[in-house]
Amino acid sequence: MRVVLVGDSTVASKSGWGDAFGKLLGDRAEWFNDARGGQSSKSFRDQGLWKKALAHQPTWVLIQFGHNDQPGKGPARETDPATTYSENLGRFIDEARASGAKPVLITSLTRRSRKDGKLVETGLTPYVEAARKVAAAKTVPLADLHARSIQQLEKLTPAELAELEPAHPKIAGEKDHTHLTVRGGEMIAPLVVDELRKVAPELAALCSSAK
Repeated sequence: MRVVLVGDSTVASKSGWGDAFGKLLGDRAEWFNDARGGQSSKSFRDQGLWKKALAHQPTWVLIQFGHNDQPGKGPARETDPATTYSENLGRFIDEARASGAKPVLITSLTRRSRKDGKLVETGLTPYVEAARKVAAAKTVPLADLHARSIQQLEKLTPAELAELEPAHPKIAGEKDHTHLTVRGGEMIAPLVVDELRKVAPELAALCSSAK
């Protein structure tokens, strides 16, 4: 049993939840975190990273993109939710299946931007909705991490939130509201497992997490 994760920095090692998820698999499955910072559904393919991910010959492929597909990320990365983004997800699904792997779509981890103490929309919603539509059209499991991470944030105490957020890489004294600390990854990974229990129970069964 081999599990491969692909996506952007919110999944990648040292900045996302992917490694914490892999640790929940333990020795019940071999796993590779091929997610990379700065990647979109377009650039991940264009840079040959998708081909490398499939070269692992995975049993399962978990796919999460969206943050770097947004406007403002430049032509090498930007996609349109209704067209190019949806098309890229569809190609990932078709090519994973053709290779013998079982694909799972994961909606983007929410950003933790707030105004007057409340979470604010940061442009991810169209990509989340597109992923849901692609999953339904392709009859592929979808783990709705976007919704679950919002629910989690609404319950966190300030102290718990501080554990989750790393220091901002460019602004002294500020917190990074997109990426995760190691502890943050450990807080998010069980949400992914909980979602997988609904849509891919055979994969979730390989994970050890709080029930």
